[in-house]
Amino acid sequence: MSAIAGCGSTEDFSGSGEEFLYTEGLRSITVSNWQRSILIFQQLEAQFPFGQYAEQSQLELIYAYYRNSEPEAARAAADRFIRLYPDSESLDYAYYMKGMAYYSEDDRILGRYLPTDPSKRDPGKARESFADFSQLLNLFPGSQYANDSRARMVYLKNLLADYEVHVAEFYIERQAFLSALNRSRFVVENFQGAPAVPRALEIMAEMYLRLGLNDLADATIEILVLNYPDSQQLTENGDFIVSSQITDPSFLYSVSFGLLGSNKKDAPLAPTKRPQRVVGEEEFIIPEVERPRSILNVLSLGVLGDSGSEDTSDTEEEQ
Repeated sequence: MSAIAGCGSTEDFSGSGEEFLYTEGLRSITVSNWQRSILIFQQLEAQFPFGQYAEQSQLELIYAYYRNSEPEAARAAADRFIRLYPDSESLDYAYYMKGMAYYSEDDRILGRYLPTDPSKRDPGKARESFADFSQLLNLFPGSQYANDSRARMVYLKNLLADYEVHVAEFYIERQAFLSALNRSRFVVENFQGAPAVPRALEIMAEMYLRLGLNDLADATIEILVLNYPDSQQLTENGDFIVSSQITDPSFLYSVSFGLLGSNKKDAPLAPTKRPQRVVGEEEFIIPEVERPRSILNVLSLGVLGDSGSEDTSDTEEEQ
């Protein structure tokens, strides 16, 4: 006996034909009764696994799972469709819905009612969604879902870049300068065009300075000046502003999640040959540039090309 539980009643579809079940499933989708449509399409699949509506009912099931806020089930159903119908004309839709399942998850439940920043959440599902949309574009560049997927990938790219910058800033608070540098450099290298890139360059420049890597800091600052002259860490003359304070959370601050105690501490920069002048609570770093560096040297962060620096050993000896 086959029965489907409805609102206050149990519907018995035992002996119902394939077309009747498919029609009932579509009717449930039309009125947004996602749970009922899921149960009907599941039953249709069980009774008629090779019927004329088997393929389409699988697609409807993916959509019903998605609308019923069941992303894992939607992705599993999409994977199953891809495996069972590799030559289907609707294969691109399965890849598209697989990406959508995780793309929209942040909008559910808490995300709808609490003002949370999605870039500060676990990026794992955003990465998977990005990979799914990317796979769709690689396999079906002319798909009707291609343009929508590209637009969503831009959003996800920006989201992932913001997340990496948040992590870099977290490391700065813990004085883990090398980790902060690696995170910010990852943004610059992998998320070109994202709004977070200028901030990532600012972090890179400051971390190079704090680590005493002044040549690399020069190159990064030069890139920042050339591409983002409106950066808040650049003066009107293009000098780089280094924050004079970094955070150092006390034990009380850490255990109270920032409610008590302090997380501020003055920290010296790594040794540098640059002349510095302190204005208020900010330090202006004025790079010493004797002659222009080559474009190749700037783009390779000082590894290739003419660095613009001269061998001053002979001059110093003469003096």
